Amino acid sequence: MMAVTSACKGDSMGSMDNGKYVRYTPEQVEALERLYHDCPKPSSHRRQQLIRECPILSNIEPKQIKVWFQNRRCREKQRKEASRLQAVNRKLSAMNKLLMEENDRLQKQVSNLVYENGHFRQQTQNMALVTTDTSCESVVTSGQHHSSPQHPPRDASPAGLLSIAEETLTEFLSKATGTAVEWVQMPGMKPGPDSIGIIAISHGCAGVASRACGLVGLEPTRVAEILKDRPSWYRDCRAVDVLNMLTTGTNGTIELLYMQLYAPTTLAPARDFWLLRYTSALEDGSLVVCERSLNNTQNGPTMPPVPHFVRAKVLPSGYLIRPCDGGGSIIHIVDHVDFEAGSVPEVLRPLYESSTLLAQRTTLAAFRQLRQISQEISQPMVTSWGRRPAALRALAQRMSRGFNEAINGFTDEGWTMMESDGIDDVTVLVNSSPDKVMGATPMYADGFPSIGHAVLCAKASMLLQNVPPAILTRFLREHRSEWADSSIDAYSAASVKGGSCGIPLARSGGFGGQVILPLAHTIEHEEFMEVIKLENTSHYRADDMLMPGDIFFLQLCNGVDENAIGTSAELIFAPIDASFTDDAPLLPSGFRIIPVNNNSQNPTRDLASTLEVGPPGKRTAADYVGQSGSTKSVMTIAFQFAFEIHLQESIAAMARQYVRSIIASVQRVALALSPSSFGPRSLQTPSGTPEAQMLAGWICQSFRCFLGEDLFKTVDERSDTMLKTLWHHSDAIMCCSLKALPDFTFANQAGLDMLETTLVSLQDITLDKIFDRGGRTSICSELPQILQQGFACFPGGVCLTSMGRPVSYERAVAWKVLNDEENPHCIAFVFVNWSFV
Repeated sequence: MMAVTSACKGDSMGSMDNGKYVRYTPEQVEALERLYHDCPKPSSHRRQQLIRECPILSNIEPKQIKVWFQNRRCREKQRKEASRLQAVNRKLSAMNKLLMEENDRLQKQVSNLVYENGHFRQQTQNMALVTTDTSCESVVTSGQHHSSPQHPPRDASPAGLLSIAEETLTEFLSKATGTAVEWVQMPGMKPGPDSIGIIAISHGCAGVASRACGLVGLEPTRVAEILKDRPSWYRDCRAVDVLNMLTTGTNGTIELLYMQLYAPTTLAPARDFWLLRYTSALEDGSLVVCERSLNNTQNGPTMPPVPHFVRAKVLPSGYLIRPCDGGGSIIHIVDHVDFEAGSVPEVLRPLYESSTLLAQRTTLAAFRQLRQISQEISQPMVTSWGRRPAALRALAQRMSRGFNEAINGFTDEGWTMMESDGIDDVTVLVNSSPDKVMGATPMYADGFPSIGHAVLCAKASMLLQNVPPAILTRFLREHRSEWADSSIDAYSAASVKGGSCGIPLARSGGFGGQVILPLAHTIEHEEFMEVIKLENTSHYRADDMLMPGDIFFLQLCNGVDENAIGTSAELIFAPIDASFTDDAPLLPSGFRIIPVNNNSQNPTRDLASTLEVGPPGKRTAADYVGQSGSTKSVMTIAFQFAFEIHLQESIAAMARQYVRSIIASVQRVALALSPSSFGPRSLQTPSGTPEAQMLAGWICQSFRCFLGEDLFKTVDERSDTMLKTLWHHSDAIMCCSLKALPDFTFANQAGLDMLETTLVSLQDITLDKIFDRGGRTSICSELPQILQQGFACFPGGVCLTSMGRPVSYERAVAWKVLNDEENPHCIAFVFVNWSFV
């Protein structure tokens, strides 16, 4: 008898069927394994077919083969679960090690604070006992007591550079694992096994600083290679040039770098840095990459200032990379920068004085790049569009870089500024350099550009109040028709289709449906790429023919998580052809919104906000304002167009007008999304302006006057209560004007939901658009009766939303709304028991 104790043990041992053990030969196991890899769960027919095709299995019953496959799946499941638990255990062990180190560091910091507090108290007590002593001995002693240690002389020689590098290493390690900087947990970033790591920001130190500790599944040398290639993951980095490199006696390297960063907005200059980077291995096997700015006071090598750039400073920063037991690495990242905030207007200084923004745009970006690459290596995959993650990351980098180039408009890239039209709100630049044109427009077979001989960029920046970047960016993404012009989109699309296109006519076409096709997203879903398809978008071509067709945009979106604190947001898009390739020409345009609230002065309050207890869910704009008072953000808009050089003036005028119309649309949307405005969909209650309260009273009084009953079962005559009752009523209530072609002027929350719109865009919907031909005929015939009799009742029917979806309702009532002077003000409708079909 075989000693088999489990049905899930042993491949060649066999299986058990009603107490009968079956022993399989190696050949039989090999045949079964081949089928298992092709089909882990074969059907009864497939198992019988296997017996017929493999004579070596002829002596085994189909039921026994079924049991073998069950056991094989059981073993595979156990193996995967064991592997998963081992990975989780390794991660938890490494995270526990990190937390213990962090706890030790915090204990040292507490000890230092206790010592400093005691020293301060002692000094305070001694103040009353101090007497004036002008003796020579006292002066000499005092001078010796306050003297600071002198740095050894350093210069541009290898020995001098090594001295600077060693000092940089010491200072960096004191920040990464010591108490040189007082670190405070970053709001919204709590450590845990599923978190990106332990994220902290500085408090009370020079410049801005952020620190992160975490785990990645990459070896230390690979981690260092990725992090040193800063332009590949740091979207704000324009270039890093290695001007000189030398090796040290400890197998380390010292590099002299010149780095340029893009300006995040049109209102501030770009930054550059003159750096020393030191790469070395420590005695415990850890790898360190640290860097700092070089300046004249250190007697080191100098770099002359570069026009149009502000020379900023990197204080000792870098990466500590330690090998992790079981594979992977434990990483400490410190970013410490002085951006020279005094060189920008005061309203923009929080952009350069916020450690939170530094952490979001730099420190976390490094960690996310490492985690993304680690996942791609461990789980190779191809997206549904047939593109590998590395190719999609390259596309995202090209999109971001192209947008940054448009915002900055560097002269060394060929950009020249056009003269203003008398209003300086929009800046227009032109680039006719071959590199820009060749990268922006596809080629005909003869090598000439299909559309443009030049590229034009129209850009502007504006200050927004009380509108969180995430909410506004999500609205712009989901409601493109609220701000975009279909004819402009058609013109942009023509540049990648290789057809001719004349100057677009403003609002000449109409939007069809907008379809969002997901393409890729990062691990934490903080950024995603998608293809936007605008269906049946009509536009005028050069021959004045109205041509319907589909338009495609590649779109990159990030920062739309409403629960993230202090995060900037971007919506960048570029026209593409339906069959675009990885190296397709891209001409990105879009929006960037960066918060400029200076909350760095009170990190304790920010930390407390992350510990709030409450039900999960999305926050509204009012929640943001309630937490931090008045929120401010800077929005930067940049749109690029390829054009033929003889149309430059016309395209420039079109671009200025278009960007100004977008600014007006964004201001209108921002006003509606602001908690101080009345009635946006995202808010829980309207603000109760006198006009809104007055209209609610007129609606209810007129309903009672003409129909002899109350609109609501319980009525409170107070205007603010009446408005809230009207706003939250389950039936759709809306008002339209008394024009020949009535358009909607007001709707309650149910009415906005029924029409699938917002108060911002409600005014663009006319009464005839929500009914079919029969409904329009019925309504038009009843309008005179409504104005004469005061009301009309309609049977149940079907109407259409602004998106074209059918909505059914049980019955509808229309009545004339009178103002305080008994004059007709509008017509109100109520749709009872409505629902989407």
